[in-house]
Amino acid sequence: MDVVVVESPAKAKTINKYLGKNYKVLASFGHVRDLPAKDGSVRPDEDFAMSWSVDTASGKRLADIAKAVKDADGLILATDPDREGEAISWHVLEVLKQKRALKDKPVSRVVFNAITKASVLDAMANPRQIDAPLVDAYLARRALDYLVGFTLSPVLWRKLPGARSAGRVQSVALRLVSDRESEIERFIREEYWQIAAILDTPRNDSFEARLTAFAGKKLQKLDIANKGQADDIKAMLEGATFKALSVEAKPTKRNPGPPFTTSTLQQAASSRLGFSANRTMQVAQKLYEGMDVGGETAGLITYMRTDGVQMAPEAIEAARNAIVSEFGAKYLPEKPRFYTAKAKNAQEAHEAIRPTDFKRTPASVRQYLDADQARLYELIWKRAIASQMQPAEIERTTVEIEAVNGARTAELRAIGSVIRFDGFIAAYTDQKDEDAEDEESRRLPEIRSGEQLARQAINATQHTTEPPPRYSEASLIKKLEELGIGRPSTYTAILKTLEDRDYVTIDRRKLVPQAKGRLLSAFLESFFERYVEYDFTASLEEKLDEISDGKLAWKDVLRDFWKDFSGAVDDIKELRVADVLDALNEELAPLVFPEREDGSNPRICPKCGTGNLSLKLGKFGAFVGCSNYPECSYTRQLGDAANPNGENGNGEDGVKLLGKDPYTAEEITLRSGRFGPYIQRGEGKEAKRSSLPKGWTPEQIDHEKALALLALPRDVGKHPETGKMISAGLGRYGPFVLHDGTYANLESIEDVFSIGLNRAVSVIAEKQQKGRGGRNGATPAALKELGDHPDGGGKIVVRDGRYGPYVNYGKVNATLPKGKDPQSVTMEEALALIAEKEAKGGGGKKPFRRAAKKG
Repeated sequence: MDVVVVESPAKAKTINKYLGKNYKVLASFGHVRDLPAKDGSVRPDEDFAMSWSVDTASGKRLADIAKAVKDADGLILATDPDREGEAISWHVLEVLKQKRALKDKPVSRVVFNAITKASVLDAMANPRQIDAPLVDAYLARRALDYLVGFTLSPVLWRKLPGARSAGRVQSVALRLVSDRESEIERFIREEYWQIAAILDTPRNDSFEARLTAFAGKKLQKLDIANKGQADDIKAMLEGATFKALSVEAKPTKRNPGPPFTTSTLQQAASSRLGFSANRTMQVAQKLYEGMDVGGETAGLITYMRTDGVQMAPEAIEAARNAIVSEFGAKYLPEKPRFYTAKAKNAQEAHEAIRPTDFKRTPASVRQYLDADQARLYELIWKRAIASQMQPAEIERTTVEIEAVNGARTAELRAIGSVIRFDGFIAAYTDQKDEDAEDEESRRLPEIRSGEQLARQAINATQHTTEPPPRYSEASLIKKLEELGIGRPSTYTAILKTLEDRDYVTIDRRKLVPQAKGRLLSAFLESFFERYVEYDFTASLEEKLDEISDGKLAWKDVLRDFWKDFSGAVDDIKELRVADVLDALNEELAPLVFPEREDGSNPRICPKCGTGNLSLKLGKFGAFVGCSNYPECSYTRQLGDAANPNGENGNGEDGVKLLGKDPYTAEEITLRSGRFGPYIQRGEGKEAKRSSLPKGWTPEQIDHEKALALLALPRDVGKHPETGKMISAGLGRYGPFVLHDGTYANLESIEDVFSIGLNRAVSVIAEKQQKGRGGRNGATPAALKELGDHPDGGGKIVVRDGRYGPYVNYGKVNATLPKGKDPQSVTMEEALALIAEKEAKGGGGKKPFRRAAKKG
């Protein structure tokens, strides 16, 4: 019997079915060792020696693997076909060597790009050894990331309180997002006008033509700059005669794009399905690891972390057969299509993302998948099948038109296109192609060269130039890929780190840099410019790829990097905090000193009128304060977009008076502090305060809303059964009603002010019936059942607790990470959370106490 090691339990279960009783398949649950999060785990002075640690959960799994190997004939390492997969196999092998579990037993490495029986058995028949250069590339990347993080972080803590290092590649991604925000702030809108004519042919068919030249001059986008110019041209055209000078119809072909890579899949899933990058990879992982399809367990797609664009020859042949059966022979080109990767060194899984079996059409497997899985599979299937189809044949017609009014002339152009043969578009159309079609897909009526055209109307429309858009997750990944920064396995982690550390937030699918993120980015640009340069980071990525290709020695790369980097860190240690703040004041001037509506100097304190405003550093990060402190107490939160001048409307000292409390006669004011805008009643330490609820802006706050906020929590009424009061309030986790220790969430903040006794009783009853709340002794409601623990001992369930969702296994409760969708939790993720909690000695209700403490 041979022992086979894979990463995940789901993968192990599927592969075990393929291999049978002569193999024992065990899961490592991802990485089994890591660098301890403490100084000294990578030691440059000892030729970059690295210390690895094994946590309790991984130690137990490694012990199980070692025990199985001792009784086995050999070891087969079958982790994923990329750099991380190679590293996991290497770690497992190193630990087994240390445990002396192998002795003289054979060890082999196998890789398969798809979890199907044919792929797995073929891999088993063609074993190899661990790829040493690929492991070296992993070690170099891990050491670089560790050294940057653990060397920069102490500097940041001293020079920039509240900031944390975003990491080597994440810092560059943050710079992209921050630089785009600076572009938007500096952008000056320009007015321009567009003029179009609605014309009729002699056959009374109407069409639109746009002005392209006037008085013999070709017009650019901004040439008609004001209403006066537009009105003059419009008047000329309204008195002009129109003639079609030429009509040209050109046939063109549009070829399909290649099958998906990791980044193009994330981009398409974002634009078409509204998926985040993380959600896309979660769903793709499920499709890859294996689904039960009509009694057969198989992976539906190939490995999803790849920058390769080519399909295997047998897959191309299968796609061509599917094209004939699903679309017809006319959609099949004479020869297969071949694509070349743009990446200089596509070192990950080399095949593109495709279905493992093209006969499994989206319609045939939909009943076995949930909604998200079905939608993503359909996208992958259609893109892969389209990549081997005939080009689309399009006829593009251009009509050049002359307008004459006395001695004045103008030129107009009408464009239209017609799809003569849809080709690959029958299966899949890129979003950009769809947008282009919207602009030019208007079909023109019959227009003959030389004929007169009648004027129906002349339309002049005003426009303004728009700033560049903020990055979305998809467009940022695309930009990183264009720059050669990051790799398929890292894109999701980059985005997650930026969001988890509150350096960026996602608003309507756009990445918005937060003040602390922009502060960190400006600091790094000012004092570590080389290490957040796009070219430098890309060249370092290329060196890592060359290591994986066996062309460079990994420690040579580390030595070159460390020599310069450590010197730069030593230089910055000598900087005074005042020097840092001066540099940041200039770098972030639009953020720190936004222009005021009255045109006054934005750097002068609006409270005392004599002090200069500047960035200040406090325990919780940066804020804007007055140089006359402590005589002047003016402060403003950095990046307070709703109140950039610290005036909250009309007040001279950062305070806006909303009115008086009708019962206490105390003034109610709207203020802005370090932590955002808030309502205050009265003055001094005893004054009652309330932060604005999520979604409420200072502009929306009036006297009535302020009174309502200050009145919270409010009594709704006594419960008809217990006689105890039900109250409604606003807490850390949103709006709620409370009765006798049972909290029940409300849908919106407005419900807190409007909910009546009957509905409050119903909401609480529903919560108690579902067992949520934790305090009433009932078991919290199960949101998702994941199945039995692979080591036995009971079921693993995702539950909804008072302080949020968590994973439950026996007496172990492990809180889900912030923002994690309970329905997206996988067995592998749950086991990792449980293992982490067990390693800390946690169980029972500790997640609740920990969450409460945070609040």
